[in-house]
Amino acid sequence: MKARWTALLSVSVLALGGSWGAATAEPSEELIAAAKKEGMLTTIALPHDWCGYGAMIDDFKAKYGLEVNELNPDAGSGDEIEAIKANKGNTGPQAPDVIDVGLSFGPSAKAEELLMPYKVSTWDSIPDSAKDADGYWYGDYYGVLAFEVNKDIIKETPQDWADLLKPDYANSVALAGDPRASNQAIQGVYAAGLAAGGAAGAGAGEAGLKFFADLNKAGNFVPVIGKVASVAQGSTPILIRWDYNALADRDTLDGNPPLDVVVPKTGVVAGVYVQAISAFAPHPNAAKLWMEYLYSDEGQLGWLKGYCHPIRFNDLAKRGVIPQELLDKLPPAAAYEAAVFPTLDEQAAAKEVIVKQWDSVVGANVQ
Repeated sequence: MKARWTALLSVSVLALGGSWGAATAEPSEELIAAAKKEGMLTTIALPHDWCGYGAMIDDFKAKYGLEVNELNPDAGSGDEIEAIKANKGNTGPQAPDVIDVGLSFGPSAKAEELLMPYKVSTWDSIPDSAKDADGYWYGDYYGVLAFEVNKDIIKETPQDWADLLKPDYANSVALAGDPRASNQAIQGVYAAGLAAGGAAGAGAGEAGLKFFADLNKAGNFVPVIGKVASVAQGSTPILIRWDYNALADRDTLDGNPPLDVVVPKTGVVAGVYVQAISAFAPHPNAAKLWMEYLYSDEGQLGWLKGYCHPIRFNDLAKRGVIPQELLDKLPPAAAYEAAVFPTLDEQAAAKEVIVKQWDSVVGANVQ
């Protein structure tokens, strides 16, 4: 059965269950000392304009005095998993300590024994259905897929997935990742499939592939990984990406060019990302300290500043610690009323279809 929630984002977001209580614990002095002794944290796939990560990394470095070694900011979730596998015996700078991946990658990485369990001090305020019971992975933030549109080039903003097939949008539509490796891109294909009538799971994956095959045949699909620069320059004037990234881009460009950010009327897919520590982390204490920072009130509000809805949102709201100016910057709740949160099984089934059949069905080498 499809898991659905109505997301009233300005008041109460994604009641996923779990226990809620005051969550103001701080990391122990022992952990801080052990992390400082290691001296470094190695991250991967954390673009500074994604979810407010740039400011959060800077704040973490300033707070604890650790160096942050940032690997491949534009990598996808699959690339992060492969980086762990490729560096199992490597304690050098190419071995990631922590990962931030799409929800479906958490359980699969645990099954492959690639993750180290750790429960942060705010563990009880993370919804039960958004975390592994043993602490191998836990949800961090979520958003929905939206259209980021350059209004200097696109005069009539598309309002739904079917609109993207119109001849008005020739050579205009791109994904923000490679659908063979990027969770964001995989979910984009899945969302299009749901909008086209595909059943949750593999059915939506197949329908999504057909949609993108049609989009490619129509000459509307641009087979590059879209970014804010490509939107601004006009090479990908319509970009399918998480709403928080699109809203951050709108702020970054500040009207030059003007951007529309539209949540489609159908196929509104919400995605939860998860954090985890590599089982082979060269800096395990720094990794644990990073997790403590991310799941503190400070870290959770940092994500919210980047337009991502932090997983502890309900706990923060209940305790009245979210500044009103942050709440006021969130998109209108009505746009999210049709939001669908795919289950792990649905995501896994769709991912299997999309990753394996993209080349044969769509035939567009995204790079």
